[in-house]
Amino acid sequence: MSNKITELFQIKYPIVQAGMVWNSGWRLASAASNAGILGLIGAGSMYPEVLREHIQKCRQATDKPFGVNVPMLYPNIEDIMNIIVDEGVKIVFTSAGNPKTWTSWLQERGITVVHVVSSVKFALKAQETGVDAIVAEGFEAGGHNGRDETTTLTLIPMVKEQITIPLIAAGGIATGKAMLATMILGADGVQIGSRFVASEESSAHQAFKQLVVNAKEGDTQLTLKELAPVRLIKNKFYNDVQELYKQSPTVEDLKTLLGRARAKRGMFEGDLVEGELEIGQISGLIHDIKPVATIVNDIVSEFEDAKKLISIY
Repeated sequence: MSNKITELFQIKYPIVQAGMVWNSGWRLASAASNAGILGLIGAGSMYPEVLREHIQKCRQATDKPFGVNVPMLYPNIEDIMNIIVDEGVKIVFTSAGNPKTWTSWLQERGITVVHVVSSVKFALKAQETGVDAIVAEGFEAGGHNGRDETTTLTLIPMVKEQITIPLIAAGGIATGKAMLATMILGADGVQIGSRFVASEESSAHQAFKQLVVNAKEGDTQLTLKELAPVRLIKNKFYNDVQELYKQSPTVEDLKTLLGRARAKRGMFEGDLVEGELEIGQISGLIHDIKPVATIVNDIVSEFEDAKKLISIY
């Protein structure tokens, strides 16, 4: 399955395991890379020295390419970037910030840079900064998201029409059929997050994994747009946010309610009541917790079967 993405990252399949906060440690990233896709360590939930430890353990667990996802809105960004260089990581996905800040600096040090966007406007800005590829993420995705609520199947062809560099689709993709659909629309590969949350190697708490498996259509919602739009499973914390909105809150009011470490509390520590539980809409189609290798095999097999089905028409 050779194309622009497999060649760019030197991987077997054009699939990226998303670098999600509190879910994507070295176990998940190394298992993904060993399965023939690109594994990403999620730096957003790690102090710099913790990230260093995860990079070192990932390198010990796989001899395949892997990378680090860096949300640029987090503190210690300079320390994180220096550790990435020191540890010899060759692939960095940046998100939640201006790609111009770090792209050239990373590339000058031999690192391939991919930036995550949620709109055509930001895709063009990322391309202008010289990134090597773009992830275009529809608002179906879990975690931090775009304010415009553009769906993946709308976003991908619009971005493809405007850019010339490799394009990776994200948001609402957990199956081979969805992978094929986005590639028909112009994507060169896909980034998958939520499906890998419900994997044996994910660092998410078992209670959160099971909640994802039990999720149904309509159980997630995009909220907190005034801070950073985030898609959450509805729970007591989510309901508290909605009650606060009825009072026309200020940004400071929302920040006070959110507090600190609420995502860690929910996804990593398993507080399903007061925690922030980030997951995509596609959770309604995830029904089990499997090893990463099995998940990848299922996606690739379904992708190949779907291609044969299309040839009938």
